[in-house]
Amino acid sequence: MSVAGLLLAAGAGRRMGTPKALVRDQRGVPFVDRAIGRLLDGGCERVTVVLGAAADDVRALLDVAGWCDDDAVDVVVADDWAEGMGASLRAGLRALDAAPREVTAVLVSLVDLPDVDEAVAARVLDRGSGTDVLARASYDGTPGHPVLLGRAHWAGIADTASGDRGARDYLRDRDVVDVECGDLATGRDVDTPDQIGP
Repeated sequence: MSVAGLLLAAGAGRRMGTPKALVRDQRGVPFVDRAIGRLLDGGCERVTVVLGAAADDVRALLDVAGWCDDDAVDVVVADDWAEGMGASLRAGLRALDAAPREVTAVLVSLVDLPDVDEAVAARVLDRGSGTDVLARASYDGTPGHPVLLGRAHWAGIADTASGDRGARDYLRDRDVVDVECGDLATGRDVDTPDQIGP
């Protein structure tokens, strides 16, 4: 059994003024580069990155960072990315569904969570890797990302994911384990350039 990471990085970042996958932190590290590394360092055996807006530019950035030559990283393009997070989630889960059956769960994260690091990923992954697992990071009691989805749930989530709600509707009526991570991070996303921190 193994857990894959799924990084949703397809949005246009309208309020940011550029796709968030291309944004760099104050040290010059691209958000997408940092997020991939954190999922792998947190315990994911591989990572699928879903691109959309400026996909060619983001893919070029990944190539420079060496991820395109890394067997642990796959890139998928969601052609309908403009529909919202649901389209990216569907594209990623369908790509992973073609993965070998030993991939039993996926840890879903977003590219614009700069303080969500490998410690958060590892804590959520500690909740298990079975095909039925449902768990998510929580920050001071507020559910957030990353979200751990067992393979038995992928088809149902892909069928219901729409707009910017992602898996929210599917998870609402199910027993999801909230994993408190407020001592590790805020879990806040970054929407505007003035919010970019270290």
